[in-house]
Amino acid sequence: MVKKLQKMAQKQKAASSAGLLDSQLAAAVKDSAQQIWLAGMGAFSKAQAEGGKVFETLVKEGLSLQRKTQAVAEERISEVAGKMTAMADGVTAKAGQKWDKLEAIFEERVAKALHRLGVPSSRDVDALIKRIDTLSAQVAAMRKAPAAGAAKPAVRKTAAKTAAQAARKTAAAKTAARKAPRKSAASASSAG
Repeated sequence: MVKKLQKMAQKQKAASSAGLLDSQLAAAVKDSAQQIWLAGMGAFSKAQAEGGKVFETLVKEGLSLQRKTQAVAEERISEVAGKMTAMADGVTAKAGQKWDKLEAIFEERVAKALHRLGVPSSRDVDALIKRIDTLSAQVAAMRKAPAAGAAKPAVRKTAAKTAAQAARKTAAAKTAARKAPRKSAASASSAG
């Protein structure tokens, strides 16, 4: 604005007399500068008075926005955490199933290998233990039972025969079990 006034002043100086226009121009510039200064002071005063109110309003709005943002973020985090937990549970379940299958396959193969080698299984050992227990009970019962002198040797021979027969059956079963896989393997290779 001052530049415009200066340009106007220069044009007016050239057109009219220097003294009259200089005083009018100087007065106009002085009035304009005074008004600009007063407007700046008024704006500064108003900014100070309302600045505190505006600042407090902005702080309140910022707090409100922050609370809303945190609530939305917490909600999203809980959703994501729930999805991740579900995925982890699914993966764990699948891994457990695969591990169980692998374990069953391993146990089956080990059992087959031990059978081929003729190693008795836990079932075979349990059956033998039951037989031994029954035979031990029979022997104990025979010892406690009062019998005639001639009858005792006959009973002992019967118990001994029963134990010997059981041992022969077990040995025959083992031998047959050993030979059976070899025969089936040989027949499978000749058939193929």
